[in-house]
Amino acid sequence: MGARQIMSADAMRRALVRMGHEIVEKQGGANGLALIGIERRGPILADRIAASIEAHEGVRVPVAALDVAPYRDDRDGAFDADAAGVIPAAGLRRFDPAATTVVLVDDVLYTGRTARAALDALMDHGRPAAVRLAVLIDRGHRELPIRPDHVGKNVPTAREERIEIHLREDGAAEDEVVLVS
Repeated sequence: MGARQIMSADAMRRALVRMGHEIVEKQGGANGLALIGIERRGPILADRIAASIEAHEGVRVPVAALDVAPYRDDRDGAFDADAAGVIPAAGLRRFDPAATTVVLVDDVLYTGRTARAALDALMDHGRPAAVRLAVLIDRGHRELPIRPDHVGKNVPTAREERIEIHLREDGAAEDEVVLVS
């Protein structure tokens, strides 16, 4: 099993800054935006994008986390309505979903099933004005008709390959993206 780095810490930083610029440009400013990171690494990336937007626009956009596990269609077991409280209350109080463009932030887009689950979870909290998808890595192999609006890097992969995202906030020595064969 071989592994090779496909993004360094600096490349990741540049990609997230660029994505922040693209998000603001598409919105026509930072007002009316909220970033919702899909658990587990999405909230970390959403925080980094929000910090980049704040540095360039002087506005801190709200950030929340979203746990989509109860909404996965490829998960064993029944839907657990008690586990479906997916956006922390503090995150919900910071913005009105109906008047907000929500940007879902995830680390890797693969089959599209996580993004679909995130849309279902988000709609349980109200219908946003618009929803966009931002991913650090798009590796292809979609099983659903889902396309990201903002991509850090496109990395064509074989199905048997794996993408690993290492982040300092998760205990990694340094930020990097690794392709594992």
